Amino acid sequence: MVGVKMAAAAASIRERQTVALKRMLNFNVPHVKNSTGEPVWKVLIYDRFGQDIISPLLSVKELRDVGITLHLLLHSDRDPIPDVPAVYFVMPTEENIDRMCQDLRNQLYESYYLNFISAISRSKLEDIANAALAASAVTQVAKVFDQYLNFITLEDDMFVLCNQNKELVSYRAINRPDITDTEMETVMDTIVDSLFCFFVTLGAVPIIRCSRGTAAEMVAVKLDKKLRENLRDARNSLFTGDTLGAGQFSFQRPLLVLVDRNIDLATPLHHTWTYQALVHDVLDFHLNRVNLEESSGVENSPAGARPKRKNKKSYDLTPVDKFWQKHKGSPFPEVAESVQQELESYRAQEDEVKRLKSIMGLEGEDEGAISMLSDNTAKLTSAVSSLPELLEKKRLIDLHTNVATAVLEHIKARKLDVYFEYEEKIMSKTTLDKSLLDIISDPDAGTPEDKMRLFLIYYISTQQAPSEADLEQYKKALTDAGCNLNPLQYIKQWKAFAKMASAPASYGNTTAKSMGLLSRVMNTGSQFVMEGVKNLVLKQQNLPVTRILDNLMEMKSNPETDDYRYFDPKMLRGNDSSVPRNKNPFQEAIVFVVGGGNYIEYQNLVDYIKGKQGKHILYGCSELFNATQFIKQLSQLGQK
Repeated sequence: MVGVKMAAAAASIRERQTVALKRMLNFNVPHVKNSTGEPVWKVLIYDRFGQDIISPLLSVKELRDVGITLHLLLHSDRDPIPDVPAVYFVMPTEENIDRMCQDLRNQLYESYYLNFISAISRSKLEDIANAALAASAVTQVAKVFDQYLNFITLEDDMFVLCNQNKELVSYRAINRPDITDTEMETVMDTIVDSLFCFFVTLGAVPIIRCSRGTAAEMVAVKLDKKLRENLRDARNSLFTGDTLGAGQFSFQRPLLVLVDRNIDLATPLHHTWTYQALVHDVLDFHLNRVNLEESSGVENSPAGARPKRKNKKSYDLTPVDKFWQKHKGSPFPEVAESVQQELESYRAQEDEVKRLKSIMGLEGEDEGAISMLSDNTAKLTSAVSSLPELLEKKRLIDLHTNVATAVLEHIKARKLDVYFEYEEKIMSKTTLDKSLLDIISDPDAGTPEDKMRLFLIYYISTQQAPSEADLEQYKKALTDAGCNLNPLQYIKQWKAFAKMASAPASYGNTTAKSMGLLSRVMNTGSQFVMEGVKNLVLKQQNLPVTRILDNLMEMKSNPETDDYRYFDPKMLRGNDSSVPRNKNPFQEAIVFVVGGGNYIEYQNLVDYIKGKQGKHILYGCSELFNATQFIKQLSQLGQK
């Protein structure tokens, strides 16, 4: 955390959720760091939902530190361990509860601490009670808790609702033309349940703003009602006196801005240029873990041998990784250069250790060596003590070398720098230096999907839709390039509909500046061969989501956000006014995108808030998708 002020102002959501999990794993008593003695050994039983919540936050080592020797999936075959307590962390679903009752009947563990990710209903609680009675295991069921942890934290300032059943709350699910009212209710309730858990964990009741006539508005109405009901029920309120052992929000509450994905469909399709967003766009990056295929090639194998199997490697990109924390928002060329610098400084340190080793009388016993021993002993001691640190450094360098190389291969093979620059120009309405048709028809530029993304961005961003004749020409070029035109069908309908509603979103009018080819910038010894890749430098420009947040957080008047609805769950009478009572700018805000988010928007918000002292924002979304996944959803919507 940066400075004391930051730490005092807002324990990040990642910290809060981690503390909550550790408390749960410690049988729901606060986890004390310096207590001597061993922790109580126990097993952790979770379902896929629980696994997704825990895995980005706690490593196996950290689980061991709180006494978890074994962690197993609820629906796996588990052997009885009769003398060990079990901590369950699962969703309160029918099949989970049946399985827990079965565990009670089979007397698998010494005692049972049942923790539900989201609140359990009365009737399901009774089912468990009956099973415990039938199995005469009532005394073994030590505690039953609702944890209100039904969301996944990925960064200090980013969370996503779910990963397992994300189809249920996906963009496609919300925008299906044939969705029934009851289905829509279910989707909204799922989103609201998670958001409610998020605010319980955050320990604050927000002021809610949302756009009218969108799914975001449905979420706002339901969330307001749910928070309100909880605050009314004073005895069981989860926000008692707003303290919740935190109390730092007591003087000011956070702002929750609910936006609908439909206000900006171009950004999720946009090719990007910053490290984290690129990793998410071109590699398999999921819940902070990236999976790489390493081709080991056919070298030095006898002729006619089969190429070796591709090795799958996975790396965790975590907050502990200093390089990642520092560079995940940097433009890619900068990342490549930094990896190279780290490598050189590591080699220098390594050489120093080797040199000392050779001086330490390991080559013959002459007089000089002995007199040097005394002053080198100190140096060696410090070199040896820095070894673990050196090894960790080496591990991170190798990790980022591999990840960055994999990203670079995509950039070069698909000319992603060209796409990025061209799309930036389209989105900022700058004059284009070559025709869109040329890029679409160029067989060397990108995959069919890259071409489709580019064309959709053009189609979404242009004020004047292309004429039928032009459109036919584009369609032919896209089809020739091997594109599936379904996404375009959907975007066409969407645009016709959105046009009636409002003007298209504007994306500011600044573009990436090209700094000439990178090969000149990179030193010749670099292992990243960046020839022909443009060194694009980003200029800060606010995307629609950031702009909306800025208006609402700073209380600026702007036609784009003036008619946003205003909810304050703490007001006794829920009056639907769009007139904010609070005229002061907010210090803390949460932006939540209903219908899915991406790392481009997240990074844009992070960059925006850097310039605002003492302010904090969190970015959340119902699911996190990259362009490939989003195109797939648009394609399914276009098939209807």
